[in-house]
Amino acid sequence: MPSANANTVELTGQAPSESAANVERFETAGVATVSSAHFFHDTYSAFLAPLLPVLIENLSLTKTAAGLLSVFYQLPSLLQPLVGHLGDRFNLKILVITAPTVAAGLMTLLGIAPTYALLALLLVVAGLNSAGLHAIGPVIVGTLSGKYLGRGMSFWMVAGETARTLGPLILVSAVALLTPRGLPWLVFGGVAASLMLYLRLRHAPDYRPPAANRLAWGSAIQSIRPLIFILVGMIFTRGLLFASITTFLPTYMTETGAGLWLAGASLSVMEAAGVIGALFGGVVSDRLGRRRVMIVMSLAAPLAVLLFLNVRGWLQFPALLLVGLTMLSTTPVLMALVQEQARGSRALANGIYMALNFALTSLSTLLVGMLGDRFGLHTAFMISAGVMLAGMPFVLKLPGKVEEPEQASKAQSQG
Repeated sequence: MPSANANTVELTGQAPSESAANVERFETAGVATVSSAHFFHDTYSAFLAPLLPVLIENLSLTKTAAGLLSVFYQLPSLLQPLVGHLGDRFNLKILVITAPTVAAGLMTLLGIAPTYALLALLLVVAGLNSAGLHAIGPVIVGTLSGKYLGRGMSFWMVAGETARTLGPLILVSAVALLTPRGLPWLVFGGVAASLMLYLRLRHAPDYRPPAANRLAWGSAIQSIRPLIFILVGMIFTRGLLFASITTFLPTYMTETGAGLWLAGASLSVMEAAGVIGALFGGVVSDRLGRRRVMIVMSLAAPLAVLLFLNVRGWLQFPALLLVGLTMLSTTPVLMALVQEQARGSRALANGIYMALNFALTSLSTLLVGMLGDRFGLHTAFMISAGVMLAGMPFVLKLPGKVEEPEQASKAQSQG
């Protein structure tokens, strides 16, 4: 059986003594490899939003029914705390390796699903696959990030945002060239990605904490309990705006006169800026603190959306760049903050956060769909921006920087 040091060499390309000598080192190759699973998976999961106009037309769906499709996809995220709890005890990296293949197979079938019920079933299974990846993947990345946890979460999120930038373009191009019935041909990309991940990660070092440091379920939840109430308020108040843009932006653009390709491209423009925002947010939060970055971006994002809603023509695209840059920069910051609160059970803590995030965002998506049916998407977007601004008290209650264990011990001895 390969040793831990040999495993580190294969994953990171660094000498054993160098890796072992500095556990705080940021393992770039390893972080990039695991983050690539996020990229390939989310490229396929990004097919849903730009495909909604086609599904609405083909199956005569209301916007509420269309928004509910996202809820079906997000519903299995409620299982992420359980997946995370198991991940702290059993090495579940296989969920990361197989995620691209499963996502590719399920999401490419959406275009040929003949009924709403089959669409819902495909999305529920795809959501289970997503839950496994998002509960385990960030923790592996965090383990390989050393003391640069914010930077690691930025790598993870940049991979996802890049995928959500390219995914809509791939989808609309494939629909134009192959029609929706030809989408299953795209499955081979996911299979190739999983094969590459297997070859790179089959001997990856264990991401779990040492057995002596693992927290029981109750103790792990207790360690982040002060943060849970704040997270619920933050995620819900920002979730309406996030759901508005990421799910209904292509639909909003088509309703205002844009064609399907331009509508899909608008989502890619926003996500492209999100790549920069995701990298900026996590890296800067390592230096300036998580709370400071969250305050600035939580104020800027709704203002950017209001700007987008009040301009027309080519001016919409610079406004979308601002939306992506500000709105999507906060996620890696929150992910780093949550893992800092539960060092003995990071997978469980991450699973709790991801479950809250996905569940509340799904509820927000449904609410935005209902608002869109009743008042129109323009008004729904305006309401969502106002709700995010109203959620600033939750942001102000976020904890400051968490001391490293050795730092805390030193401070106590000096006291």
